[in-house]
Amino acid sequence: MKNIVKSLVAMGITSALAVSAVHAASYEVIDRGEVSSLKYTYAQQENNNGESVLSGTENYNIPVLFQYLDEDDYDAIVSLAERSHEIVLDLNDIEDETSLREGDPNANDFAWVIRYLKSISSFNYQKINDTVVLLNQGGDSQEITIFDVPFDNTSTLTRSTTDFVNGITDNGWVYGNGSAPYLPVDFTNSDDEDVTFWLRDFNTRAFITNDQGATIKTITAPDTSFYNGESAILDIEGFTAVGYASVATNVNVVESIEETDGGCADQDILDDTPYDACVQSFVSATDFYHLNAYVWTLDENANVVEGNSLGLLVTPNSEDERVYRSYAQAVNEDGVVVGFSHGWIDETETEPSQNEARSLYAVVYKDGEVISFTEDHAEHFDSRAYDINNSGIAVGHVNTFINGNLRTKFYYVDTSVPADEMQMVFPNDYFEGSSSTARAINESGFIVGEGEIETQSGSTTRRTNGFLYDLHNDNFTNINDLTECNSPYSIIEARDINDNNEISATAIVKAPRRDAKGELMYDDEGNQLTEDVVRAVTLVPTGGEVEDCSQVEDVIERQGAGFGFGLLGLMLTFGLRRWVK
Repeated sequence: MKNIVKSLVAMGITSALAVSAVHAASYEVIDRGEVSSLKYTYAQQENNNGESVLSGTENYNIPVLFQYLDEDDYDAIVSLAERSHEIVLDLNDIEDETSLREGDPNANDFAWVIRYLKSISSFNYQKINDTVVLLNQGGDSQEITIFDVPFDNTSTLTRSTTDFVNGITDNGWVYGNGSAPYLPVDFTNSDDEDVTFWLRDFNTRAFITNDQGATIKTITAPDTSFYNGESAILDIEGFTAVGYASVATNVNVVESIEETDGGCADQDILDDTPYDACVQSFVSATDFYHLNAYVWTLDENANVVEGNSLGLLVTPNSEDERVYRSYAQAVNEDGVVVGFSHGWIDETETEPSQNEARSLYAVVYKDGEVISFTEDHAEHFDSRAYDINNSGIAVGHVNTFINGNLRTKFYYVDTSVPADEMQMVFPNDYFEGSSSTARAINESGFIVGEGEIETQSGSTTRRTNGFLYDLHNDNFTNINDLTECNSPYSIIEARDINDNNEISATAIVKAPRRDAKGELMYDDEGNQLTEDVVRAVTLVPTGGEVEDCSQVEDVIERQGAGFGFGLLGLMLTFGLRRWVK
């Protein structure tokens, strides 16, 4: 019965897509991401039971420990505001310097404090990395705390972690990867001065929770020799989890760390820097860990039974000391895994040199082999595979040159055939020079992702819209054309599609403007101010009638579609993807 229902839903959507002359209100937009404590939310995944996971950033009222700032810091904050306020949207120059220096700034000045702290890389300053995990059940999104902890003697989280939620299973298991919090460490230097370092225990670690965040289970990597290694869960199917884990270290960086002259074994350095701070400075500045695509077997309580590396696409020269990496992005019910791995630019190379030219290529991990399905590495390169369905159809993107310009293009490929018969298919997208990416595919053969909708060339950031592609009918559609004509939401990317054809997407929408402390803002006449924000949404099939949007007066573009390039830049740099490298 489930398959029959699924087929009927698919037929309904296919029929709607077939109408090209008019817009179809075949999807309802449901806002999942309105959270009063956050400015931006991003869609990640919705399971087949209506539960979804989101990512959020730009917390309001970030906790700042002003006791760690001195007069030099306040001077720097005042200087930052003075030279930058004319080019920073919605912020004024410092408004109350006295209150600022007393550690009690107003919202405008508080925003400059946050910008100042975020701009400093030194371990001597409080860190702010406020990316959080949200679970939406019954229409309500609630934060799940992964690795963050409260400051000592408070109930206030440090907001110094970066937590990526990568999915939710049909039985409600939430998984991803996150960082440890930065906490203050007291230290006395060689001048007998008390100084504070802000340090954390690890950069990123896999997590899974099977009880809505009450318990956070972790997976440590095989190699944790420095900075406790790295790991991530990027997908789960049944009791099989896939992702990546650190398996070895960069030998050159380890040698530098262990140097007695300029390294972390140098007593002169240790007199003024804690050993952990020294190590973290080396690890953070380089490609430190060799990462391998990994598969873990879980039990019914989401505990790891065993884990195994899936290996690399190529075997490097024995003298090659560069860091090599592979990633497992998705797995289907047959245990076929897709992702990407370092490989040779010359795909025919069998005896690589010590510095053989290389790039990352989409691969399938199947029958104990790592197989690239990028046929011509000179034409298609730096490719990715993001998802695979149970029929073995994988999706992702490649990089290629179109009319002399570097572009990404989405593809699908059938991995169920023999390796020498796998062939990428590149459907038409918004236009020839549009960069596009496929993020997910469901069991009915519907693919979702995003592509550029603007045609100007050059380095200017171009706006994107989410798309829905039906591979069985070769039908590509802008998702915005499937929602109501006067929708306030502009769908800029589609992240996932479940087997009910419900799409997890991210949209631009107008929302009440809030200041850095989360308070609503008004103009001089008392009118509520608004702004464009990024919001996680779910698009649900309605089976509704086709609407002719040409009859809607004065609809030139959807509300929220005219957002500034600064906001689009945030989308691109924030990069909440199912991989973090």
